[in-house]
Amino acid sequence: MSTLTIQLPDSIARELEQCAAREGVTVDQLMSAAAAEKVSALLTIEHLRQRAAAANREDFLHFLDESPGVAPVVGDGVE
Repeated sequence: MSTLTIQLPDSIARELEQCAAREGVTVDQLMSAAAAEKVSALLTIEHLRQRAAAANREDFLHFLDESPGVAPVVGDGVE
């Protein structure tokens, strides 16, 4: 494991301590989880950008043409 020292405003440090206490974890555990979530989000965005850059419009249009023309299923967000 690595140790990383960061500087935070006192108000943020207090909030972190309070949140960690409410969650029943240490500040280190909370910060580790928060950092992992952020890194995951950034990596996901990069992955999607790479996939989009490699996308082929003709393949996408072909996929749409082959898709059935049915009404959306109730509950799929299109009401």
